[in-house]
Amino acid sequence: MNLMNTDAEKISLLLELISFSTVDGELHKREYDFLWLVARELNIDEVTFKDLFHQEVPPLVIKSEFQRIQQFYRLALIMYCDGILHSKEAKAIQQIAIDMGLNPVATKRILNLMKNAPNAIIDPAVLLKIFQEQHN
Repeated sequence: MNLMNTDAEKISLLLELISFSTVDGELHKREYDFLWLVARELNIDEVTFKDLFHQEVPPLVIKSEFQRIQQFYRLALIMYCDGILHSKEAKAIQQIAIDMGLNPVATKRILNLMKNAPNAIIDPAVLLKIFQEQHN
């Protein structure tokens, strides 16, 4: 049983990403394309996706690296919800992590750890340690 399995959680994550993308008051085509890619990966239809842009979301401050790491991990958990991270999903989530400004070596290590962990769950301390190691 996975923690990130409900449509509400997927919508919540997408709303957070939309809010993060529009924090500067603009949504560039590349950001929109990125968000649509995430929506498709989460099996959210186009009508629902477009509707999310009209929902009131509390203003979001620019995320710290820690918050982006948490968001990446939540997204990875959602993608693992069927028990398998398909190669197409793996490529997509690695691109998403790069777009979020996260270290690709660290994200690859996280995905490998998730593949071998029961229920794809990783201890938060381990998660942070992997990203911190990449700063050195």
